[in-house]
Amino acid sequence: MLRIRGTVGATPVDLTVELDDSDWAKLGSVLNVQSPAQPEMAVAPAAKPPNQDEALWQVAKDLLRKAGQLSGPDLLDQLEGLTGSAAAGKRLLVRLRHSPDVKVVSGGDTPLYSWVE
Repeated sequence: MLRIRGTVGATPVDLTVELDDSDWAKLGSVLNVQSPAQPEMAVAPAAKPPNQDEALWQVAKDLLRKAGQLSGPDLLDQLEGLTGSAAAGKRLLVRLRHSPDVKVVSGGDTPLYSWVE
């Protein structure tokens, strides 16, 4: 059984949906998950492949190394484009800031990120 409560506009909604095992299996196949009969698998959150973060980190370092030097806003724009997310781009920017291969200099209004060979 699945219960959905909330509002649609100003109208309150309280909906109960009953599904048998075959309904859960059909729904699971559409969503690429297993039925609740196997909760240890159905509850597991979707996780990124473990090497995806490391691959993005390598690409971020290569981006700055090839550019030689980028302003903070320009680098952040490129990292956001690379990751598809503002938050993930900021995490990579912070990781670059603390990397021994990167020198950060306050350049007027914006920091300048330089690759150190």
